[in-house]
Amino acid sequence: MAKKDVPPRWDRKMQQRLARGEAAALGELYDRFASLVHGLAHRVLGDERAADGVTREVFVHVWEHPDSYDPKQGPLRTWVATLTHRLAVQRLRATETAALAREGAGTAEELEHKVRRASVAARADYIVQSMPVPLRSALERAYFQRRDYRQTAADLDITEDEARRRLRLGLQLLSTAHDTEAPGAPPGYGGAV
Repeated sequence: MAKKDVPPRWDRKMQQRLARGEAAALGELYDRFASLVHGLAHRVLGDERAADGVTREVFVHVWEHPDSYDPKQGPLRTWVATLTHRLAVQRLRATETAALAREGAGTAEELEHKVRRASVAARADYIVQSMPVPLRSALERAYFQRRDYRQTAADLDITEDEARRRLRLGLQLLSTAHDTEAPGAPPGYGGAV
């Protein structure tokens, strides 16, 4: 296995600790990933209570099935994000399908459009959260503060060429949120919505 394919040491040790049933490991994992899980679930569902429920489901699943994480497939963070996404989309589909059946408002096509839109938004959030800080800082300045590349360069004390490079790379990564099998997106994030 190539060096870059080796999962971080923390990921492997965490999986081993969870497999042994160490409650402290679950607490540590929760502290590290709870905001990611809740944020992704909330982004898909748009509901605080539902996001809380998915967050609980994710950590219960991790506790009960630590061996379902395969370190060869990628980082533990990506696995947790993928699990969150899958459970949140399942809940959204179930909730919306029940509302569709109960109220008769809307169509199955509109439901799938809503699920797709929520899925893309969640992928975009995950991509932004996962990108290196220099890229994220440049994008945040350009988007939220409406700074151009020259202003971004001055704010970050970098060259204008470097600011353009960071913005271009950040936008390229972010554009993959629409791809069904985007490189760099968590496995299963694309086609399995």
